[in-house]
Amino acid sequence: MLGALAGDIIGSVYEFLNTKRTDFELFCGASTYTDDSVMTLAVAKWLLEDEAHTIHYLIYCMQELGDHHPHAGYGGRFMEWLFEENPQPYNSWGNGAGMRVSPVGLYAKTLDEALALAAMTASVSHNHPEGVKGAQAIATSVFLCKQGKSKQEIKEYVEQTFGYNLHRTITEIRPNYYFDVSCQGSVPEAIIAFLEGNSFEEVIRLAISIGGDSDTIGAMAGAIAACRYPIPEEITERCNNLLTDDLREIKDRFCDLITDRV
Repeated sequence: MLGALAGDIIGSVYEFLNTKRTDFELFCGASTYTDDSVMTLAVAKWLLEDEAHTIHYLIYCMQELGDHHPHAGYGGRFMEWLFEENPQPYNSWGNGAGMRVSPVGLYAKTLDEALALAAMTASVSHNHPEGVKGAQAIATSVFLCKQGKSKQEIKEYVEQTFGYNLHRTITEIRPNYYFDVSCQGSVPEAIIAFLEGNSFEEVIRLAISIGGDSDTIGAMAGAIAACRYPIPEEITERCNNLLTDDLREIKDRFCDLITDRV
């Protein structure tokens, strides 16, 4: 759970001040959680509190946390959606679908469940096929990694199922990569960072070093990486301290739930 939040918080400083290096400072005075963390925890809250997994309660959780954290950096159209009385999906292919879905991969007991729940989390707003696919690809990667599948197995499954090109390297991607908030332009890159990295910190550094939408790419890569590698204690402590009490409480309850479901 903390993997996605850590990737978001570490990447927050570099979203609009991109770095193409891997030796950047992990934390500074401006490091903070963003909409990626808030909406990830909204999905976690939904899974915690609604055993029926209804669309209505998912929207409620997203709007409730959005209302409590209105300045977390939401995109313009999604910000409108958060505060609409009867929010409707608006055919978005943005990576907001991928950045919030990781709790599904941790929660699901089967791959089919992960795919179905991921589609639900996307479809309330990001119901474009690319938005749904991006959410399913991240949830699938988290689920398969949690199940102990090898990186090669994860790579092959994601490529064959979702059609993403995962044969590129971060070194190849980095020079010409630009700010791309689409699922199709950031989800594969996040997965590639996981495939290349050999520790949680290295995955985050690779993900952020390509530039672009750094906090979201960091959140997606970090969510997968945390299923394979331990998160360093210093990163855990710094990120926990940056969360507000309500967000930390949801995170802790969700972690307890996942532990009980294993």
